[in-house]
Amino acid sequence: MRQPLRDPLLALFCVTLCVAALPVAALDSLDFRFAPGTSDALQASIRAASALTQAKAENRTEPADITAAALTDYRRLTEVLYDAGHYSGVIRIALDGDEAALIPPFATPATVRAVTVTLDPGPAFRFGGVEIAPLAPGTVLPPGLAPGDPALAGQLSGGVTQAVTDWRAASYAKAGVSAETITADHAQRRLDAVVRIDPGPPVRFGRLIVTPGSAVIDKRIRAIAGLPEGAAFDPTKLAKSADRLRRTGTFRSVALTEAEGLNPDGSMDITATLVDETPRRYGVGAELSSFEGLALSGFWMHRNALGRADRFRIGGEVTGLGGQTGGPDYELTARFDRPAVYGPDTAFFADFSLSDIDDPLFTSRRLDAGIGASRQISDTLTGELEILYTAARAEYRTFRRDFQYLQFPASLIWDRRDAILNPTKGSYARTTLAPFAGLAGTESGVRGQIDARAYRRTSDRVVLAARMQGGALWGASLDGVLPEFLFSSGGGGTVRGHPYQSLGVAAPGGGRSGGRGFAALSLEARVDITPRIGLVGFTDMGFLSADPDFSAGVTHVGAGLGLRYDTPLGPLRVDIAGPVSGSTGNGVQVYIGIGQAF
Repeated sequence: MRQPLRDPLLALFCVTLCVAALPVAALDSLDFRFAPGTSDALQASIRAASALTQAKAENRTEPADITAAALTDYRRLTEVLYDAGHYSGVIRIALDGDEAALIPPFATPATVRAVTVTLDPGPAFRFGGVEIAPLAPGTVLPPGLAPGDPALAGQLSGGVTQAVTDWRAASYAKAGVSAETITADHAQRRLDAVVRIDPGPPVRFGRLIVTPGSAVIDKRIRAIAGLPEGAAFDPTKLAKSADRLRRTGTFRSVALTEAEGLNPDGSMDITATLVDETPRRYGVGAELSSFEGLALSGFWMHRNALGRADRFRIGGEVTGLGGQTGGPDYELTARFDRPAVYGPDTAFFADFSLSDIDDPLFTSRRLDAGIGASRQISDTLTGELEILYTAARAEYRTFRRDFQYLQFPASLIWDRRDAILNPTKGSYARTTLAPFAGLAGTESGVRGQIDARAYRRTSDRVVLAARMQGGALWGASLDGVLPEFLFSSGGGGTVRGHPYQSLGVAAPGGGRSGGRGFAALSLEARVDITPRIGLVGFTDMGFLSADPDFSAGVTHVGAGLGLRYDTPLGPLRVDIAGPVSGSTGNGVQVYIGIGQAF
């Protein structure tokens, strides 16, 4: 008579033995065997597309997983063969010698230790006759579909897609394939195709219907999207409307969906489905330099302050903590933005700032308040105009002076970078021209600046980056203008290896002053050592002149090495630099921050 196990330890031991006796999933080998003459490129494509390869790499080797991957591979590998122009290929997938396709659905093997994929691509086919018609007026078939061209399935499907796209671009929104006949002649190794396109009627934009759920009022959503109701359908205009909504930063996701049917008047409604971002956001930042000291910054932002996709942001910054730049500097800023005020691509903004600057050459307290408008001229070009009032009091070594200005800055921003914090290709340029009228006896003039950057990836691991900065001040004298309007060089933003704003020109009353002409050049070679760690070699040069004509001036050069560690917020940056030429450098400078130097 059997007795129950009363000892818990003995029971646990028996259970362990039973589990250990169960079959263990294992895959000892995955072997691909190709017919002679199969190209290396096709073999690589087959391995890369294989679900079996992926399952083994991810250690999913349970028999059920391997069987499912094998059945998936019949379709995947056939698609690879078709894309390469092979239409009579033979694929065999053996699981421990048994063809996977012949294994009954409910008879999954208990173990699978060896998988063999045998593939004979067969001969390559060529196109015979390819007819895709009718085509939109003024369009032609893309190259690669002529008789005798390799019969690549992707080339054929791409041609059909292009034909439909061309009709949609001509306002025929419901264009599609109405019939297709594809014939593979194995004896002649030829593929023939006849595809009929039904363009449907011409379509006009109807209403933009906003689905409930967003905190932004519907009227503002329609104004921001700027969908041209009543105009001929244009997919690029539809995409632009979606981009306008995304650009506000108010929405986490934006989907503009075409109605399945047309209205009686031939128009087509568009449905906007929006998911709001979290309305409030805050952020903090820190940067450390051995000479400039610690800089701390933070902001709070509301993405939809008044229910109109408007943005309100308050920011603060303290710099020079523990540094050798005269003393801590403080700045408080606030900005309000409202999109689609003067049309869908033009926004209104208002900004305000208070600053207290303690520089080795001067101290100043300053207030700025302005209103302006920005316009999205194209996907990569933005323009901005502002009317800005500035009031400041600056104290020099020997005297105090008050300044008042009415400024009219105009900017163009051209941004073609692939990323902001860590760009690897593309370019960026910002140019600003700011005429200013002096009030209450303050001198007038014009201030211009440019910041241009370019990035180029030369290999999988190397990115070359360059930055050029320049500025000039016309009309006002060195000692008759607010000190912040003058230019200086040195520090993390211009020439690393030289102290912050250490390069200056002779002031009219003695001592040192900022200049009215400025130029700087920075070059970097960024090398990835691992996916997360990179090294940077860099050199920076700065030039400063007393006059805006750059006729004479002083220069300094710095160079160094940097370390980058990739984080979700951007690369952590550590740069060590020293002076190469010039009289302002004295020893090694260290810079720590988030994001590339430029």
